[in-house]
Amino acid sequence: MCTACACGTQDSTSAQVEITEGKVYTVSGMTCGHCVSSVSAEVESVGGVTGVQVDLATGLVTVSGTGFSDEEIRAAVDRAGYALADASPVSASRTISVS
Repeated sequence: MCTACACGTQDSTSAQVEITEGKVYTVSGMTCGHCVSSVSAEVESVGGVTGVQVDLATGLVTVSGTGFSDEEIRAAVDRAGYALADASPVSASRTISVS
């Protein structure tokens, strides 16, 4: 029986809990979909980043993952040709993966 959830599965699958941090940044200068794509691609290339959501209307960029710094995100936004205005942490979320 599965010891992770007691579902009755006969293999020895175990569950792992991963804590994912997130931060919200304000990026100035974005005006179109190409801007969104450029910022997303650069920020996604930062080590430890697992997800990026860019809201063009508000200029907010939500970055999830662990182990990245504000300085690394700022450098990525700069490489994309935009400016990072602010960073504020958001609450951590939990992702459960079964391996």
